[in-house]
Amino acid sequence: MNDSTSSTPPAVRATALGKSFGSGEARAEVLRGLSFKLAPGAFEAVMGASGSGKSTLLHLLAGLLAPDTGRVEIGGADLTAMSDGAATRFRRRHVGVVFQSFNLVETLDVAENVALPVRLGHGRPDEARLAALLARLGLSGKERRRPAELSGGERQRVAIARALFAEPDVLLADEPTGNLDLAASRGICALLRELHAEERSAILLVTHDPVVAAAADRVHFLKDGAIAESFDTGHDAAEISRRYLETWGPAGGDAR
Repeated sequence: MNDSTSSTPPAVRATALGKSFGSGEARAEVLRGLSFKLAPGAFEAVMGASGSGKSTLLHLLAGLLAPDTGRVEIGGADLTAMSDGAATRFRRRHVGVVFQSFNLVETLDVAENVALPVRLGHGRPDEARLAALLARLGLSGKERRRPAELSGGERQRVAIARALFAEPDVLLADEPTGNLDLAASRGICALLRELHAEERSAILLVTHDPVVAAAADRVHFLKDGAIAESFDTGHDAAEISRRYLETWGPAGGDAR
């Protein structure tokens, strides 16, 4: 991933990350010494076949999982050296996470869901920022609706608003269109590109869809626990798909 200037630390730096699950004969090594950098303000994507470890990588970068080996730094701060409590507090301020399953609190309305991370950190939500962000994401007039009253695309936009509300340094998106129909998926792709131009956050998303990856400026193919290939997308989904098939073949399958 792109290097930043020498005086400014990368938005994300992963160093020799290793992660396994299970034990004995059932042990599966998912990541093997993976290293990369994501520059401040960059917009990049990770693709890989089923079981290649993309979601595991994203959860490690967010501090939601601990690596077996290696280190994760966000803006120069070593996330892996922090206690669970310190990592949680750091994540609320510096890292926004968008999940495929939205992860909204069903008993809270739209505005409450968006402001929740700030309130959990005992902060006072910026009401002007909240109103402007909801308007920007097409959610004005829906502030008091509960998630069950929203479409899938609207729920994902609420999740994106929540992730961006505290103006994080990094936005991590795990299959952000995975539970959406085609029209809503394309809308989320366009929205992410627009938000990237407007907000200051670096964005890293994982996806199995070359059209979604084409929203990013650069894509990284994850294979055998490491980055196998990286290239600028040119926002060309057909070229990404062609190179993806060259790497994995038709049986490569969806990424997870």
